[in-house]
Amino acid sequence: MVNKSHSDHSLSEVHETVDTTAPRRGFRRILAYIGPAYLVSVGYMDPGNWATDLQGGARFGYSLIWVLLMSNLMALLLQSLSARLGIVRRRDLAQVNRETYPPIVNFCLYILAELAIAACDLAEVLGMAIGIYLLTGLPLIWGTVITVLDTFLFLLLQRWGIRKMEAFIVSLVLIIGVSFLVEIILAKPHLGSVVKGFLPGALNNESLYIAVGIIGATVMPHNLYLHSALVQTRKISTDAAGVRRALKYNLIDSTIALNAAFFVNAAILVLAASVFFSSGHTQVARIQDAHQLLLPLLGSKLAPVLFAVALIAAGQSSTLTGTLAGQIVMEGYLQLRINPWLRRLLTRLIAIIPAVLVILLYGEEKVDDLLVFSQVILSLQLGFAVIPLIHFVSDKRAMGEYAIRLHIKLLAWLVAIVLVFLNVKLVGEESISILSSDAHWYWKALLVLGLLLFIGLFLVMTFFPLIKNRRQKEHALHGETPVLRELNVQPMQRIAVALDFSRVDEKLIAYALSQGNKTATYILLHVVESVSARYSGEASDDDETREDRLRIENYAGQLRQLGYLVETHLGYRNRVKEIVRIVKTSHAEMLVMGAHRHSGLKDYIFGETIESVRHALPIPVLIIGR
Repeated sequence: MVNKSHSDHSLSEVHETVDTTAPRRGFRRILAYIGPAYLVSVGYMDPGNWATDLQGGARFGYSLIWVLLMSNLMALLLQSLSARLGIVRRRDLAQVNRETYPPIVNFCLYILAELAIAACDLAEVLGMAIGIYLLTGLPLIWGTVITVLDTFLFLLLQRWGIRKMEAFIVSLVLIIGVSFLVEIILAKPHLGSVVKGFLPGALNNESLYIAVGIIGATVMPHNLYLHSALVQTRKISTDAAGVRRALKYNLIDSTIALNAAFFVNAAILVLAASVFFSSGHTQVARIQDAHQLLLPLLGSKLAPVLFAVALIAAGQSSTLTGTLAGQIVMEGYLQLRINPWLRRLLTRLIAIIPAVLVILLYGEEKVDDLLVFSQVILSLQLGFAVIPLIHFVSDKRAMGEYAIRLHIKLLAWLVAIVLVFLNVKLVGEESISILSSDAHWYWKALLVLGLLLFIGLFLVMTFFPLIKNRRQKEHALHGETPVLRELNVQPMQRIAVALDFSRVDEKLIAYALSQGNKTATYILLHVVESVSARYSGEASDDDETREDRLRIENYAGQLRQLGYLVETHLGYRNRVKEIVRIVKTSHAEMLVMGAHRHSGLKDYIFGETIESVRHALPIPVLIIGR
């Protein structure tokens, strides 16, 4: 169920399964491209949005509509950049991150992306549980547990193919849109006040928290990973005309889909403002309270039913796209593939745990606070997805003529600065309140350490691509061709061979022998990696150590029978340090080692052995591919 991903394609099971190159005319041509943005758009109308929009409308009236509009424009820009990355480079954001950043940075970005998906799924779990409760009266704790069953719905839809999944999602979006259209008609909002809400205004501490939650719920970080992969489900012509056509139609797709999401979010906020804020019910902070007040305030039994149905549709649609995003992130960063239904089940269980704990420990009245908090967590992850995306689509070396132009680049960086500023302001205010409180010193120290780590990661993530591009440009600028004078190399007399006891050992030894002759000495070395060896070193005498010692002596015996001079050495504990130590103490003049071909999580556990060894040794290192 867990495999190393050998495919370079995002969502390989549906990669390029929709052929847009077939001859079509009129609307049918556009229809072939329509779909990915709708799967992305449901993330902009999930239950987390409901919680922030309801609280924003009930507490501050129409005054935060401009925040919604700004968030939607940001989302449209960033999603178009994400689609551009996938269309032009045929790589998703996670894959390009992995190819660009060092392993430790990638691992941190992976953890943050998974955290964002878990926060999003938490909102979907709670939203669906609330929707079930509103329709059936089933307690939230049981509704939360029932949401595990949607794993099987995802499995069924995936078997049907990407187009069937897109159709299902679009139908849920229509249910949500029609439901709120009826709600708005029943609420009869004051249009003049709605229009005033589009004018930007100042934000105090309370409205800033809700505003950041709205931005986090609207511009969702995992949607940037998702969109860059979904556009690759379309098979496009790779010529200039085909790429431009794909960019054009995907922009149309994104504009329509995200404006539909904006309508839903605006409708929720306007509904809350016209029904609750206008009637003095400004403390309506729970979705359940809003549902109960709709009937007496609007005088229609249809309103609360539509409200609950739309909530379930929002939760169900968002949970499907969240699963896809999780699959993309795991395969892109770790090159590990988990069966999609198992991935869905694990993600859902991770989301259910905090939901169940909050319900059991604090009661159902705290559920909506948890919803808003989950959206603030999403917002805090935004910079770690947005900034790499802007770097990648601005890179003329990789994007060619499709790199974004200067005015788009400036606008994108302005959006990133606004997002980062709002998040820094929120985190700064919350951190100051905690540091000035009576909390224990170790909590304060942990907070400071966490902030320093976040700042360090943010700086590396922001400036590493710039430094890397500059170095590549410097290396590309060659000077005059030098005169070749020192071409005589003395034959190697002591050649070390780092064995890992796999089928490649014979190949490594053969290449080592080709570098010398029978007067040279060949130093066979291997690092024992058992638990006993790591702790006991040379005193280790477990089965693996004994077996490794026998194997290396077996190799040496065969070579000696062929007339070669051979030494053997075993290392223990740290692989890199032991290889370097043995090579230096044996006075080897060359090292032959295999390309380990570790991928995914192994890169983070073992580190990049080759690079570390190569930089630590002053002698030639010959790397043999597998």
